[in-house]
Amino acid sequence: MEESELCVAEAARSGSPAQMLVATRLMSHPEAYRRWESEHFQLMRRVSGHRYLNGQVVALRSTALALLHRKAVFEYLQDRQLTRSQRHRLMALFHSMREYTASLIAEHGNYVRGSSSYWCSHHLARGLMKDGVFAEPLHLYEERYTDYFRVFCDVELAETEAEREAVEPMRLLQPLLKLQLAEARREILKMPYQPQKVWHEVEIRRPTGDTARLPALGSRNPSKK
Repeated sequence: MEESELCVAEAARSGSPAQMLVATRLMSHPEAYRRWESEHFQLMRRVSGHRYLNGQVVALRSTALALLHRKAVFEYLQDRQLTRSQRHRLMALFHSMREYTASLIAEHGNYVRGSSSYWCSHHLARGLMKDGVFAEPLHLYEERYTDYFRVFCDVELAETEAEREAVEPMRLLQPLLKLQLAEARREILKMPYQPQKVWHEVEIRRPTGDTARLPALGSRNPSKK
């Protein structure tokens, strides 16, 4: 916990602009900070409860994956310029029988606390455990999960016939994206604790002079939002 608290404080001082904003917001609200401390303590307790380092490493990987999922809804809200109706429908997808404003506040809290714990997991894994999975393999998983979640929400929130036609190819790809995501999770969790080893797909996806990054799946034309 001490390392995690130092990590949040450091993010508030000299992190990326997004990290500084989130960490400062967390630290400036004592009640929110106490809730984060309590939740993070439970997460780290499950990790430290394993007797051997290998078990702790796998538990920390699993925790990081769960934290990625936890902050996804608010990140989608930040990424997409949604209509009022779409924002309400998005909250209804993940908060049944809850009022919109309360749901939005809850998701913002999940994002702030989840992001903070995610950075701390990275700090512990990379700085103390030297787990190479928290470098490119986890980054690749995060990209894949973002693509899948974006497609899922875009398909669910399509309102007009034109929007539904635009996302239809992505809807057909959903089962494949979900399968690839599950495969990526299995690979990360079963990867031996050998920091010099990297997931094979990471190697083949390394950028070269002949490669270029493709547009994100599910992206829309901003003019049509």
